[in-house]
Formats: sequence, structure tokens, C-alpha cells
Amino acid sequence: MFFLLEVGTEELPADFIDSAIAQWEQRIPPSLEEEFLTPESINVYGTPRRLAVLMAGLPDQQSDRTETIKGPPAKAAFKDGKPTKAAEGFARKQEVDIADLEIRPTEKGDFVFIEKKIKGRPTPEILQELIPTWITKLEGRRFMRWGNGDLRFPRPIRWLVTLCDDQVLPWELVNGETTLTSDRLSYGHRILHPDAVTIPHPSKYQETLQTAFVEVDTYHRHQTIEKEVKTVAKQLKGTPDIPPDLLTEVTNLVEYPTAIAGKFDEEFLELPTEVITTVMVTHQRYFAVKNSQGSLLPNFITISNGDRAKSEIIAAGNGRVIRARLADAQFFYHADCSEPLESFLPQLETVTFQEELGTMRDKVDRIMELSQQIAQQLELTQQQCEEIESTAMLCKADLVTQMVYEFPELQGVMGQKYALVSGESETVAQGIFDHYLPRGADDIMPKSLTGQVVGLADRLDTLVSIFGLGMIPTGSSDPFALRRAANGIINITWEAQLNINLAQLLAQGSRDFMTGHSDKEPPLEALQDFFIQRLQTLLQDELKIDYDLVNAVLGEDDPEFRERALQDLLDVRDRAQFLQEIRNNGQLDAIYETVNRSTRLASQGDLEFLELDPTEVIRPKLFQQSSERLFYQELVDLLPKTLAAKSERNYQLLVEGLTQIAPTVSNFFDGEDSVLVMDKDPKIRQNRLNLLGILRNYGRIIADFGAIVKG
Repeated sequence: MFFLLEVGTEELPADFIDSAIAQWEQRIPPSLEEEFLTPESINVYGTPRRLAVLMAGLPDQQSDRTETIKGPPAKAAFKDGKPTKAAEGFARKQEVDIADLEIRPTEKGDFVFIEKKIKGRPTPEILQELIPTWITKLEGRRFMRWGNGDLRFPRPIRWLVTLCDDQVLPWELVNGETTLTSDRLSYGHRILHPDAVTIPHPSKYQETLQTAFVEVDTYHRHQTIEKEVKTVAKQLKGTPDIPPDLLTEVTNLVEYPTAIAGKFDEEFLELPTEVITTVMVTHQRYFAVKNSQGSLLPNFITISNGDRAKSEIIAAGNGRVIRARLADAQFFYHADCSEPLESFLPQLETVTFQEELGTMRDKVDRIMELSQQIAQQLELTQQQCEEIESTAMLCKADLVTQMVYEFPELQGVMGQKYALVSGESETVAQGIFDHYLPRGADDIMPKSLTGQVVGLADRLDTLVSIFGLGMIPTGSSDPFALRRAANGIINITWEAQLNINLAQLLAQGSRDFMTGHSDKEPPLEALQDFFIQRLQTLLQDELKIDYDLVNAVLGEDDPEFRERALQDLLDVRDRAQFLQEIRNNGQLDAIYETVNRSTRLASQGDLEFLELDPTEVIRPKLFQQSSERLFYQELVDLLPKTLAAKSERNYQLLVEGLTQIAPTVSNFFDGEDSVLVMDKDPKIRQNRLNLLGILRNYGRIIADFGAIVKG
């Protein structure tokens, strides 16, 4: 059996189409399987005016099947060998005779069971029940109601097609006083074929709509657009710039695509490339064309959903539109360039960052202060500090320029351009652009030191300030993108190898915030917890570190490890990656039992975690066995390697030392002259616990071995 469902609508939002297709591809097959139906193929289609699912190879009806159904306990179902009301009620509910009941043993005693034969239902009957759920359970943004009903969908539904083979499957969708009845009538292209189209059979669906100038297959439209754009660009003696997001969007804006070349005046090429492409891509959904040197040509390619025969008229119309947009941009650019970028700073006082946090100028002042704190930590030169100060001062100035007011997506880009026009150095200009990076998970990272430092300061200010107001992200709610800001701080630090002390910056920032907001709760602890969570997520998800190794370097509720992680983001990453490496090559197994067993027992003593010198806490005169003396001597011998591993972050040195001491520790526990650690004499007991405590502390230079799960 073939089956077709088409839901015809007013023009759907482009971003909903791919989402709806994905949802149906994910949800429809399981819903059919639950009804014991498995088609040979399922294809989901979408255009601006329709969503459709086409199935082939559906059975005409479910197969007959037998189900085992559990009833009441045997004791309740039968008394003195006769059925009780419980048995009779169960049999009646299942529509079987009492004689069909069977008693079977279970873990909870004997129960009544039946083997019930269930006749398969006709497939059309089941589809009638499933179709409404497929439609009404779609999710997305900006759903709407229409008419006087409560049905919500991105746009009003106008027609329904449901066919089982060549027969209409009757069903209705009720929305208040409006009732839509399924039929075999679809509609073609709104302009090229506005009349109704009769679908004779589901297998003819694509073919029929193609004759009505509708390509229902998203993939085919995507391929057609890409091919035509390249062909037209070649005719223009250029190469098209085809951003994937733009290609996806225009694919979902048209039903019958045609690539059309247009042009604009060459004088507009004096504008920064980013301005022109923003007008083309973001505002007009055009594809830019470049020459062999990578420079823009005064041409664009638009994707028409209209009559191919009217391409010249369409090109002329689109040309007028883009010329007007570019003329505006040209005016804004010249007006902005007539003044130095620094002159825009006073206008930042008119822009509110957040009601309780002041203006954007206030934020710039805080960024400047934080930038200098970071610069001091990095021990930068005087020139570098001055460049960072200038970058921080100017980093938000372009927000109040005419160009960025009209094209907000150009913030940072225009700041860089205007800084150069104003005579600022390339370093400062690049930093203004870079400080916004990365803008998302897949974006490029900032390359300039000025951009890295100012970007860190900008994000830190936002985090400290918003946390200080108590606006901590919960669940999926994160209106200030604080998770992205924290991820950005960590990733910038890792990528640029910046040796910053985040714990210190958070503490200072929290103190500064409380100076002006004494009525608020100090945000420091919440910020620390938040960054530990972000580190945990990035180490596991991006660096692919095993969860227990992440816990080992961050510490499970261990303040020392938490503080250490925030003090040195580079070190926590390096230790996590090192642990993963020695797990993969087997070195971790060689030292795991040695350090972990010592860690467990040492917890019963009182040796401080920071103590590393065995000569200061262990008393050799209390030794009773040679295993103790050898253990002590090897700890003393291992101390220089341990201190070197800590200072140089060469943890392989320590692993090699722990590997060498492992047989001695094993002999201490289980050899011929092994000792009972928990001796009755408290002095001997504490001395032996200190031996283990020193070894534990050596291991803690790498991680908390107690958090590691043995593989």
C-alpha cells in the first residue's frame, strides 16, 4: 500500500520547514512501529506551502498476533477451585472465557494469565488515528492561532490530502467553526499554477506537482539552487560565495527555484566588503560573486520563485532594491568616517546595558579595568598594556554609529574599519573586531592578544554583573547567554595559552560589584560553581575526557581541586588530557591501585593535603618492619621528581616515579614483612598513615585518584 499525507498551508517560516521534516522523520516511524506497521520506505517533504509524508510498502492491515496478558493473583482469582468475581471481571474485560485463563508462577507468586489472540486492524483505520497527532505535535517557534479555533500551527492550514493507494482516506481536522476535510486536491505554484491539482495516486505525487511548478523534495531544490548559482556566476566570469545557512534558507523560501543575475553600481564597491555582503546575504538573501582575486564583483545572484521568463524584470527590481540599500550604507559609512571613533564614546552614555548596571559607557569603564588586571597577570609590556587599554576603550564605540545602528550584525566589524580610518594601530583595530570572537560554538577564535584580553574582560564583566543581580541561568533559560560567555572565556584561554588566574579575577570582580551593590548577595560562590560546571562540560564534550577523569582533576566536592582548576585553566586541561593519555596507554593501570589504596587509608589520618616532604612528618624511629623503611626511603627519593613535576607540569616524571614505587607499596601492604596500618599504638598508626598520606599527596599533584573508576 502507498500512503500520502500533505498538509497545505500559507507560506511557512523558512526555519520551520527543516525542523518539521526532521521531527516527522524522527516521530512517524516509531508511531507506526507501535501499531505493528513497518513501511518499506518513508519520505518526508517540505516547501513553503506544504509538508508531506509519502510511504510505500505499507501492509493493508496489521498481522494477527497473540499477546500474553497478566491478570490478578491466583489466590484472588480462584477460591476452592472456583472462579471469583476478580477472575470473572478479568475474563470479561479481556473478552475471553473463564476456561481460557491459565495459572503461571512468577517471582511474586502464581498469577492468572491469558494468551489473547488479537486480529489485526486495517491500516487505513490506524492512519486516521495517527495523522492528527503527527500534525498537532509538531513543535517550533512563533506558532499562531487562526480563525476562532484553538489549533496552533506556524501558519493557517488551507488543505489536506490523504490517499491510501488511489482512494481518499477520509478524515477531518476541526479548528473551531472551521472543518478541513481531506481530499486528493493539492495546489501548485501560487503564481505559475494557482489552480487545484488532482493527485491520482501517492506514487505520482512528486511527478504531479512538478507539472504544477512545485519541487517538493528539499534536497532536489537545494541541489538545483547550488548548481544554478554556480552556472550563473560562471557566466559572470566569477565564483559565487555560497554560505551554507543562506543556501538552506533560500531552499525553503521557494517551490520552483530560478537563479537570476543582477547588478549594482561599481561605486558601491568602495564600501567595506562586509557591508556589501551583509546587505546581500542578511537583508536580501542574495549570493555574492567574486573575481579570481577574491574581490567582489558588482553583481549578485538572487533565487526567484517566479516566472523564469520574467527574469530580466525580476533582476531589475532586485537591482533597484539593493542599490537603495547600498546607497544608505554608503551614506552611513561616509558620515561615520567623518569623525574619529573616539568621538562616539559620549553617546554610549545614552545606551543602557542593563537597568541596574548602568550604561554601555559604564560597561566600557569596567572592561578597561578588568583588561588591565588581566594584562598584569600576563606580565605584559608597557606597549601591550597601552594597546589593550585603547582597544578596551574603543571596543563598543561602533555600537552608536549610524552603520551599526542600521546593521547591528556589523558590530565589531565596523569598529575595526573605523579605528583604522581614525588612525588607530592595526593591533588596536584587530582587537576591536576580535574581542567579540567566538560568537558561537563553531566560530573562529580571536588571534590578537588585544582581542583576547578585552574579550575575556568583556565576558567576565557580563558574568559577574548579571550573577551579581541574581540572574543565574536555570534549565534552558539563559537570556544573557552566560553559558556561551563562560565557554568563551575558557576556550579563549585554552586556545591562546593565556596563563590567567580566573579565581583571582572572579574574586576581585565580585568585590568590585559589591562595592556598588551592597544590598545584593555576593556572586562569587555561584560564579565558581558555574565555571566548574562549564569546565566539566567542555572537558567531557569537546575534549572527550572520560567523566571520572574530569571528576578527578576538578575534585568531587574538594575545595582545593576546585580552586586549583580556577586558578589555572591551562593546567586543569593539561592534567585531564594527560590522565586520558595514560589511561589509553595503560600507565594509569600501573599506578592506580598503588595510589588509590593509599588514598583510601590515608583519609583515616590527619595529614594535610599540601604536605609533601616525608622527612617533616614521618618518624623513622617508629618503624618496625623493613617494608616501612624502604617505603619511606623511596618517598624521600621521589620527592625531587614530585616537586619538579609540579613546578614544570611534567606529570610524566611523577607517573614514572609512582610506577617505580608501586612494588614497594604492594610489599608494604601484602608482602612477607607487611604491616598492619591500623596498629593499636596510635603513634605507630599515625606514622604509617603519614607514609600513605605523603604518597596520596604526591598523586594529588595530578588528580584526586579516589574519583577515578577502575576500568
